Amino acid sequence: MKYVDGYVLPVQKKKLPAYRKLAQHAAKIWREHGALEFRECVAEDVKVGKLTSFPRSVKLKPGETVIFSWITFKSRADRDRVNAKVMADERLLKMMKDPKDWPFDGKRMIYGGFEVLVAA
Repeated sequence: MKYVDGYVLPVQKKKLPAYRKLAQHAAKIWREHGALEFRECVAEDVKVGKLTSFPRSVKLKPGETVIFSWITFKSRADRDRVNAKVMADERLLKMMKDPKDWPFDGKRMIYGGFEVLVAA
């Protein structure tokens, strides 16, 4: 059964071009190491809910937007193998060296691994 890593994170709207560039490079690295799919999506119709919502989940601040992304793998074991290679890849290490230079707030990023329950 396929496996998915999912992410929700805040990005300053003015930094979206820099985030897109980072994501495009990261996608290439993940795909080279075996990820099946790499998607980055920017919020378009996402309202603040009364109790829960994407904006609330990342404590969205004025001037920010929400990114929803996922990476698909063959299996959990394959995800672990791919991610180990990605995390050791010099290209990614170079891009992510200093959190102050990241075009997103990693402290408010939500992420986790998921088994696919339904695939249609």
